[in-house]
Amino acid sequence: MPFPTDLLVVDVIIDPSVEDKWNRWYDEVHLPEIIDCPGFVQSARYRSVERDGKVHYITLYELRNLEALNSSEFARRRGWGPFADKVDATVRAYRRISALGEGSSE
Repeated sequence: MPFPTDLLVVDVIIDPSVEDKWNRWYDEVHLPEIIDCPGFVQSARYRSVERDGKVHYITLYELRNLEALNSSEFARRRGWGPFADKVDATVRAYRRISALGEGSSE
């Protein structure tokens, strides 16, 4: 399966005191409401392997195109809900510029 052309990448460090509640909210509330926005195709979440004492959570959203980020639905649903003061985040959109080994089984 080829890698997507357009991605939204969300990198979050969450206050450890709310980490369990954050993960439940993100998985049960936030992720479904964002992936339901027009132009969002699929998503996946990852937790970093600790090295510097800080845990990073990365969410990758595959987009049909970057216009998905301009929808009114996305504008209303984005954000950190009840955790706004507990989140340190970087959010960036990316467009693929090249691919090596696409279609390879490795």
